[in-house]
This record gives sequence, C-alpha cells and structure tokens, in this order.
Amino acid sequence: MLPLLLLLLPVAHGIVELPYKPVLTKTPALEGQTTASTFVLDQPRCVFEGYNNADIWLVVTLDEAKSAFNYTARPGTSETAFQGFPGNVSAYMTLNATLANYPCPKPSGDITVLRVGSETSCAGDKARPTCNGPLPGPGPYRVKFLALEGSEPVAVTQWSDPIPLRKAKELSSIPTTGNGYSAGMIAITTILSILFAILLAALLAMAIFWGSDSCSGSSTFSKPESVTVRRYNTHHVYDQPAARL
Repeated sequence: MLPLLLLLLPVAHGIVELPYKPVLTKTPALEGQTTASTFVLDQPRCVFEGYNNADIWLVVTLDEAKSAFNYTARPGTSETAFQGFPGNVSAYMTLNATLANYPCPKPSGDITVLRVGSETSCAGDKARPTCNGPLPGPGPYRVKFLALEGSEPVAVTQWSDPIPLRKAKELSSIPTTGNGYSAGMIAITTILSILFAILLAALLAMAIFWGSDSCSGSSTFSKPESVTVRRYNTHHVYDQPAARL
C-alpha cells in the first residue's frame, strides 16, 4: 500500500510524472563515470519539452531516503541545502537549468553530460545552498529531475537506479607482500638497490677522472736535452806559424 501512495504523491501535488529515468553517461571518451565523490549523468535532452518557463533542478538523495523527499520543498532553503546533507537534509537540489540549456535535438559538438559533485569551493558555504558539492560517501544515491514554474512543481522524472560510488581502499587492506616476499625484504632490497646505484656512480666518476688524468700526462712534452758541439781540427790542417817553430 505504501509504495502505491508514494507513486501517487506527485499526482496529488498536480505534478506530471515524465517517463524518463536519469542514467549514468556511457560517453566512450569520458573517463571517471564514477569516482569516490562524483558521478556523471546524461543531460535530460528532449525530456521537458513544453516547459519553456520552468527551472529544471536535479534532486539528489540516498537510496534509502528517496521516499522522504518532499515535493513542496524549494531550492535554496535550509530544507534542501547541500550543506545539511545527509544529516539534516534528506535530499538536496542543485544544477538548476532551463529548457534552453537542454536543447532538442542536440546541436553538434554540445557537451551533454552533468557531473554531480564537482564543486569543492562552495561545499562548506551556507550562502550557497544549491552547491553541487562533493558527495559525502559511497552511497548508493538516487537522482531525479524536477521542473518548477515559479515555486510550483510541474513535472518530474522517475528516480534513477541506485548509483554507488567508488570506495577508497583502506591502508590495511592494501597487500604489502608480492611474489612471496615480505615487506621487510622489499624494503631491504630497495635500500640495497639505491646503495648499489650510488656505488656504481662513484666508480664511474673515478674512471672518468683517471682517464682524463692519463690523457693529460701523455700530452706533456719533456724538455729537450741541450746539444754540445765539440771543437776539433781536421788531421790535415795545421796552424802554419806553429809548424815552422
């Protein structure tokens, strides 16, 4: 009985429920479809045709809290502020747009995705209650688009399927061994490798130094020896005056 009442709740508020369910994007070139604090949705193109004067909001909640969303809640109030989620707020409203932001058909080259949780600068700023801040946990989350004309909700999509985020691994869960080697042995091997590299570099430097020194010695010219020229007389030449004595 309760699920039926929840389905009829939008109708009770005079809201048109559109046959569209938000989905994670499958754009091949886009990396990080989900991270530890964000996820990426396809834009609701060709969904809100006819609601030209409406502001289109994204409603974000935890999977178990989707039934608590109040369709009379308004964006920009403490009831739907990102800064109160999830402790004091069951769902927050963000990423407001108009039909002009979601043209149909899609013009060539248009970016057609929405990254939920991408604004870090306003996460703690209570003056920005509609901040698209990082999601506070792994979820899973549910989202839907809600169109407001003035302060009145006029159209809403279905809730998405549960969207879990990636979980960061705890340090204790990261294995410290590999191929049968303990963490201590890996550390010792690393230290020895570093010392060996230092020793190798020192030997290489010494070899270069010795090589340059030997080359320098071979290029030094020794001082040439002095040449002594002896004076002598030929055997057939005599000092004539002396011969006559």
